[in-house]
Order: sequence, then C-alpha cells, then structure tokens
Amino acid sequence: MTLAELAVTVGLLGVLGLAASRFGLSAIPAYLLAGLLLGPNEPHIFSLISPSEVTDFVAEIGLIFLLFFLGLEFTLVRLARSRRHVFVGGAIDLLVNAGLGLLVGVVAFGFSFAALILAAAIYVSSSAITVKGLIDFRRLADDETDLILAILVAEDIAIALVLGFAGGGGGSMATTLAIVGKAIAFIAIGLALSKWLAPLLDRFLDWLPREIFLLAVVGFVVGMSAVADELGLSEAIGALMAGIVLSETSIREEIEERFFSFRDVFAALFFFVFGLSIDISQFEAVGWILLLAVVVAVVGKLSSGYLTGRVGGLSPRQSFNAGAALIAHGEFTIILAQVASENSELLASQQEKLVAFAGLYVLITATIGLILMKESKIIGRRLLPAPTLAEGG
Repeated sequence: MTLAELAVTVGLLGVLGLAASRFGLSAIPAYLLAGLLLGPNEPHIFSLISPSEVTDFVAEIGLIFLLFFLGLEFTLVRLARSRRHVFVGGAIDLLVNAGLGLLVGVVAFGFSFAALILAAAIYVSSSAITVKGLIDFRRLADDETDLILAILVAEDIAIALVLGFAGGGGGSMATTLAIVGKAIAFIAIGLALSKWLAPLLDRFLDWLPREIFLLAVVGFVVGMSAVADELGLSEAIGALMAGIVLSETSIREEIEERFFSFRDVFAALFFFVFGLSIDISQFEAVGWILLLAVVVAVVGKLSSGYLTGRVGGLSPRQSFNAGAALIAHGEFTIILAQVASENSELLASQQEKLVAFAGLYVLITATIGLILMKESKIIGRRLLPAPTLAEGG
C-alpha cells in the first residue's frame, strides 16, 4: 500500500462512514463496502489495493485495539450487578442462537470445525453496533437495556473461549482439547489479574509520566497478544484479556480517552482490510447459506430476546425491543472469520466461504438490525398487547 493508496482509502472510509451515520447506520458495513470496492476481487469496480504484508499488519493492529477496547467495557462489577441476566439471559441466548447456528453450520459444512466457527459467527451479536444504537435511539434508560447489555457480556465471555481455539483448533481431538484448556486457563488468569492486581497497576501507571504511560499501555496490550499467540491461541483473546485486566483500574477512563481516536482509525482499517478479501463471486456458493443464516438470526434473536425478557419480568413490548436490539452482527463475526481464515486445519474452500459469508452477513444483519431496533417500539405497539399495570405499563 502506497501513501497515495492510503490517502484514497482513508478518504473513502470517511465519506462512506459519514454517509452511514447520516442514515443512522453503523459505519462497520460502510468500511467493509470500501474494501469491497477497492479490493482485487469481484465486482472489480476500482481494484486499486491488494492484500499485502502492510495491509495484514495494519489489520492485526486494528484487531488488537478493537478487542482491547471491548475488554475495557467488561468489568467484574458490571458482571456481578447483572449476574442474573447474564446467566439466565445468556444461557437462553446461547442455546437458541448457537443451536440454530450449529444447524446451519452442519448443513453447510457437515460435522466439522468449520461448522462450529459458522455457528459462533451466526450466534454472536455486535456489541459495538448495539451499544451505538442504544445511544443514538436514546434507549439507555429503557428497562430492557440492562438485559441487552447483560446478554452482550455473556456473549463476550463465550466468544472469548471460541477465539481461543479458532486460530489453532480443528485438528485432532487431543489438540483441540489442549487449545480449549489453554484458552480457559488464559481467561481465568486474566480475570484473576483484573481482580487482584488492579490496585498495583493503578499506582504504577499513575506514577508514570504521561508519554511513558501511553507506551506502557501499548506494550501491555501487545505483550498480552504476543503471549496468547505463543500459546497457540489467537492474539485477539490476548488483547481482549488485556482490556479486561485494565478495566478494573481507576485509570480506565483516561485510557479510553487517550486511545479512543487511535482505536477508531485502526478499527476502520481492520474492517477495510477484511473487505479486501470479500469476493462477490463466492455469493453463488454461500448465497443459500447467507439467506438461511439471516432468517435464523432474525427469528432466533427476536425469539430468545422475547423469551429472556418475559422470564426476566419485562413486558411483551420490552422483550420484543430486547430481541430487536441483538439482531445486528458485526465485529466478532468478522474477527472469527479472520482468525479462522489463518487456521491451516480448515480447507482453503472453507476459509473462502467463511470470509465471503461473514462480510455479506454483517452487511445485511447490521442494516436489518438497526432498522428493526429503530422501529421496534412502533412495531411492538402494532403487534403486541399493551402492558398491564402489573407489568409496569
């Protein structure tokens, strides 16, 4: 990638991102579309940029900081406060949506490791898109918001385990079990560090001069990613756990403030680089999988959200709102496909299908999800009975 190509890329990302925001949509599909337009694959509109070592490195940095910021949003206090929603809502969400996703995966790839990756990609909602939607549509104060956020936390925990073996699993049963064991141990150690080392990290990072403070945080994030990579896990899980460790410190807000713009730039480039690998010519091969998965995502999320809300004491309309808010898929679906595309245990044809599927799936579900989220209250008033006084109406 030359400087001229980088300038064109950043300019197009800015234009498409602004256009998406004007229509109340997430910028993630816009960034994927930019990669699709400028990439070497069909539809060959511009074909200005091809994947290279430079784009791979940029994408890796973007992936690390994206997962790091997601980890910063996860705190043990937040988990404890919403533990009932996390365990009950998370369990229902997992059983319904991962179960439906696994059915699609088995139909598409048979009983294989690729089927598990596809199931996880179909199951996990987008934390970034959902939270942004809650803010943009002024839903943060709604009664169902705590349930929505709790389910997102549960999904983050589940996907952390999947990320642990997505890049190295799929071989023999012993190898896969070893990878899963490493992932569980790595997550457990990270959670322990976040609980017991927070005061020490607080004092140390607060003592450092500001410029050294920035270097120390970057070094910690990259170091955790490198440790995970050396253990045969994905670097993504290392970055996620680095964020979780620092989320328990008092300087979390300062870290977010100083690295926020840095994260946005590299996250945009990560999605753009992933878009370079999307090949529309694969649509014929994944079109039926895509159609089935989109139907499963909409039906599954609406159903599990409604069921979870009713079990949690919410009204029918509030429960419907919760399900609608979880339809959009985004960063984790892309990350899973990206990590799996580097797994040598997967066939090249499976890797290509997963990448093509993930990009198109995110483009469709993010759009449908945000539209349904925005209009869910109107739809709920037309389809569902008014809540009774006992339900808080």
